[in-house]
Amino acid sequence: MRQRLFAGRFAVLSYFVVPVLALMLGIGGALAQSGAPANPDQAGKPAAGAPDATKENQRKTDEFAEAAQAISGPAGNPECVWLGRRVVQLMYKDDLDTAFRHLDLYDRFGCPGGHVQAAFRCLTRFFAQIDDKVVANSLNNRTHVCWINPSAQPQTAAAPAPAPTTAGNAAAGPAPTPAPATK
Repeated sequence: MRQRLFAGRFAVLSYFVVPVLALMLGIGGALAQSGAPANPDQAGKPAAGAPDATKENQRKTDEFAEAAQAISGPAGNPECVWLGRRVVQLMYKDDLDTAFRHLDLYDRFGCPGGHVQAAFRCLTRFFAQIDDKVVANSLNNRTHVCWINPSAQPQTAAAPAPAPTTAGNAAAGPAPTPAPATK
């Protein structure tokens, strides 16, 4: 009798469980597709970072135009400039796997591999001057300079001027003696 009672309960529950489960799955899918409701206070207002993004885009456009004017041939094409500079920066950061993947794309666009080598050689001359903690975007700026002109040299600090010498200055050393006269 007990078995029959339990079997009857499960039969009744199965009539409710299947439709409730289907309803829950349907509601979950509908909620996932609806997205977050829009905030009416934000409607029609530009994003706070829009002027900064516009300046950044203009700077990048100017850099590509400068590279196209300075470099003749495919190394001055925007896709070669962008990919080549990425490869050089990734090699500088020791991310060689990603650099080689970018280099494959660089080659597929018909960009000259020798320009990447020359730009990286140039960047190695600037290692002492690259520190993003001290100067913001120093790696990007130096990479751009080396891409435009691979023979660029870092500026060395001027040597300090020697101290003026006086007669009483011990650092000046003894005065030269005249040679003895011969007869």
